[in-house]
Parts: sequence; structure tokens; C-alpha cells
Amino acid sequence: MGIPQDKLGIAIGLDEGCSSARISRYETGVHEPPEVIASKLAQVLNVPTAYFYCQRDSVAELLLTINTMSEEEIVLARKAVARIVRKRGE
Repeated sequence: MGIPQDKLGIAIGLDEGCSSARISRYETGVHEPPEVIASKLAQVLNVPTAYFYCQRDSVAELLLTINTMSEEEIVLARKAVARIVRKRGE
């Protein structure tokens, strides 16, 4: 998302000496960050924490879009999704 690993690690409070390695391990899936670290990463990167846990890229992208919407737009989107689900069930 455009932030070097070491700077991202420092921004969430990791020690400067290990920040790049820790972020790299999270990115590659070697380690999963504790929820508190995931929350800090989300805040710094301006994404919802749930973004990190999406199993499909398309869902992650949709979540990023929803995160930029107003509450009124989210209500409209929820109604549209409900209509799609209802039609699928018919």
C-alpha cells in the first residue's frame, strides 16, 4: 500500500530493529499478527481490520470500497445485495 515495511512497523509501534522483518513475516503469512497488531496496521493503512482476513481478493476489494462509503450509501448497498440474494434464491 505504498509504505516501506520498516516505516510501517515503526508506525504501529514495533522496534526499529525488527520492524521490517516482522512486517515481512505478516505479509508472507509466515506469522499471523495478533489482533491488536492487525488493528494498528489497519488504522495506519486506513483499511478495515477485516480486510486482512478476507480469503478472496474480490471480497477484500469490495470491503475497501464499502469502507469509503457514507452510512446512507451503505444502507443502499445492503438493500441491493439483499435483492441479489433473494433473486438467487428464487
